Amino acid sequence: MNLLRSALHMAFMFVTVIPYTLAILVVRLFGAKGAMRYTIAQKWLKLSVDSARVIIGIRYQVHGQGNLPVGETSPAILLVKHQSTYETFLMPAIMPHPLAYVFKKELLYVPFFGWSIGSLDMIHIDRSQRARAFAKVVEQGKALLARGVWVIMFPEGTRIPRGERGSYKSGGTRLAIATGAPVIPVAVTSAKCWPRKAFIKHPGMVDVSIGKPIPSEGREADELMREVETWIEAEMHRLDPEAYVGQR
Repeated sequence: MNLLRSALHMAFMFVTVIPYTLAILVVRLFGAKGAMRYTIAQKWLKLSVDSARVIIGIRYQVHGQGNLPVGETSPAILLVKHQSTYETFLMPAIMPHPLAYVFKKELLYVPFFGWSIGSLDMIHIDRSQRARAFAKVVEQGKALLARGVWVIMFPEGTRIPRGERGSYKSGGTRLAIATGAPVIPVAVTSAKCWPRKAFIKHPGMVDVSIGKPIPSEGREADELMREVETWIEAEMHRLDPEAYVGQR
């Protein structure tokens, strides 16, 4: 049954992404601002999350929503635990500000999905050009944060299996220090229902826990990232203890 439901949900996303992508491309052609293009994309992402609930039975609950900064132009850099594709859909659906993902440029070539994100105010980078890539992240990040767009990054860099810890990179905290924006750690237990690189999904509850903003002024990037990592991993143990049985 889970196989059938997963296949149905995948087909639903594939069918619906086409008209939403075309809508984004059309309004861009007619000069629509980034906010309108983002709104269209956000509707599809929310539709994907809602359809996962209806078709597969994947639900979510958010803890710590009150920790998010208040104000139209209050800056924030979200550093999120990455276990599956689910949180890439979920974060824009639940956040009160537009989000700008930092992602590798290869995703731009994915039909429809890549075309969509390429038409949005996102930050795509060439990982082979590290210094130049980070300079681009800082430049675009400052401009986006000034407009009230929050930057979201996955510090582990890739999806990590349930119950495991990836290598946390300091790019997000370096950006925070360069821009003066606070970092907000976010723990997500998505792999309980949507395992890493798995086609078959399972019904259940995904917990999203939003930590308190951590100021970046006067901090060292590695030290700040260690604080973020400590909070996220401790929260993952608290939210999903079954995944960490036998670990300290």
